Amino acid sequence: MTPERRNKLLSVLQKRQNNLTVVLENVFDPHNEAAVMRTCDSVGIQDIYIINNRIPPKKKWGFRSGSSAKKWLTVHHFTNPSDCFKELRNYYAKILATHLASNAVSIYDINFTESIALVFGNERFGVSDETRALADGNIVIPQCGIIQSLNISVACAITVYEAYRQKEQAGHYQQASLSVEKRDQLLNEWGFKEQDIFTEEEK
Repeated sequence: MTPERRNKLLSVLQKRQNNLTVVLENVFDPHNEAAVMRTCDSVGIQDIYIINNRIPPKKKWGFRSGSSAKKWLTVHHFTNPSDCFKELRNYYAKILATHLASNAVSIYDINFTESIALVFGNERFGVSDETRALADGNIVIPQCGIIQSLNISVACAITVYEAYRQKEQAGHYQQASLSVEKRDQLLNEWGFKEQDIFTEEEK
């Protein structure tokens, strides 16, 4: 392994965030899923959750540059929203759904330094009533155009980069978030041996 590759892996693991995740509910377009995965990887989100109870799981993940991000992420699949939320409650303090409602809060008024799971819904119908009922609240991206909606991958990118901005200012990327056990698990899944990457002083 080259020193450059080694340093890249160390940097990625150092900046992975364990208190922010994205949930996709019945997002049908594989290009959208792949784009979301690429965005999640870019801001240090390691775990993402996929709820799919309408169509069979996809074998293809969209364009190559996006689908390549999948191998670096931990993807959790569910067919039941309740089961997914039960799992989310073990790791995240708050679950927010993207939905245009009277009680929806702007993403710029959300404290993303807290532990949060963000739910994005189907391209046409959005987050389902069942899933919204399980969430702790609704969030929206402020808009002033005629069409009050954005492509799912665009909406996800805008939201998680606001989270990135807040978390970066709070210093979350300057300290390790993952546990040693989680780090070692990822290294194994990525096909690298720990002794090939870390010295004794770095463990």
